[in-house]
Amino acid sequence: MLRILKHPVFARLFLAQVIALLGTGLLTVALGLLAYDLAGDAAGVVLGFAFTIKMVAYVGLAPIAHALVERFPRKAVLIGADLIRAFVALFLPFIDSVWQIYLLIFVLQAASATFTPAFQALIPDILKDEGDYTKALSLSRLAYDLENLMSPVLAGILLMLMNYHWLFGGTVIGFVVSALLVAFTAIPALRRQTKQRPFHERLTRGTRIYLATPRLRGLLSLNLAAAAAGAFILVNTVVIVRVGYGGEAVHLAYAMAAFGGGSMLAALTLPRLLETLTDRSVMVVAAFLLAALTLGHAIYSLIATPVIWGTFLLIWAISGMLYSAILTPSGRLLRRSAHAEDRPAIFAAQFALSHACWLITYPVAGWAGHAFGMPVAMIILGVVALFGAILSLLLWPKGSANVIAHTHPDLPADHAHFKHHQGHGKTHAHVFVIDDEHKVWPTHG
Repeated sequence: MLRILKHPVFARLFLAQVIALLGTGLLTVALGLLAYDLAGDAAGVVLGFAFTIKMVAYVGLAPIAHALVERFPRKAVLIGADLIRAFVALFLPFIDSVWQIYLLIFVLQAASATFTPAFQALIPDILKDEGDYTKALSLSRLAYDLENLMSPVLAGILLMLMNYHWLFGGTVIGFVVSALLVAFTAIPALRRQTKQRPFHERLTRGTRIYLATPRLRGLLSLNLAAAAAGAFILVNTVVIVRVGYGGEAVHLAYAMAAFGGGSMLAALTLPRLLETLTDRSVMVVAAFLLAALTLGHAIYSLIATPVIWGTFLLIWAISGMLYSAILTPSGRLLRRSAHAEDRPAIFAAQFALSHACWLITYPVAGWAGHAFGMPVAMIILGVVALFGAILSLLLWPKGSANVIAHTHPDLPADHAHFKHHQGHGKTHAHVFVIDDEHKVWPTHG
């Protein structure tokens, strides 16, 4: 897998991603300490609302940001977003009230909602071979997991040497270095649409393509399954470890390391697995297994005693594997589902819609765990995960072909589209994606 780093353009962009993620991880640790300084025992409420703002920014602003910056060079968009994030992080050590946290986090995450989809849509234009792109997706998944593991360790080392306010300086450095790496990378220009589209069409185009494509509707339901099980783990692990098992902070680190380690293991094995199995089979089976594991763990904890500590860590590791198996191949589906010029739009749609799932499951995980206890909360979210898995079977039919025979009764016989595809009259077959000539998915013929 690491051989893909021999590709100079991808290697430089991957390094930019890793450095920016480390900066984001330091920001998370420092933000928690800052919230405690400002709000004391209510720091959890402050952080919870800040993370909700993050999700709202992701869901609401990603399509808007794409529509606004679509006509700008991609390199300028990425560098600008990085510099805005650095500028915001520069102000965080100097704030003295909670509302300022909310304001600056919203601006920072708005910039992230611009950067991340644009960055993700860039990679398939650099790595044309699907095998190389699959390895890149797995490396990206590894980068996110390593950030979750390494950032707290790095923050802990730095906190032994300096005040936590300096961690924000690490965040600034991360974003600035990321911007510099992008600036010195040869990024291919995006092939522009020949048709000038009004703003409202640019705003909705990605979502329209996404929701009109069966495999992407299936992906959305699988995102819901992953978000349901993942939200329980990310929100409630601290309560389970500290209250349920009477553990210390180090035991929380072990639990999250088990989840992250399982996710990394799946990311390492997926490229070879996807050479023999379809994306649909891997993702759907993983979703059903994740739902079953969540429900089984919940029911056992409800009718018996909590599982022993070693078994709990194993469950978290397997959950991480299944979670990664659902999410890692998603870029392959997006790549196949749009022309190159429309990829940024559907990556922005995926960014917004997938985070909408988290916007639902995060509050449910926190509220249900507090109101009904951990086993009941697990059952609720396990049922949501199972619903997402079942829905994916209905929305993403087995054996869905890429090349589909279809007709164009609305196009004149001399339309330019027919010159590019062989067929009999207005009926022909080719790799089908939603675009200006194909506005709905064929259901027959």
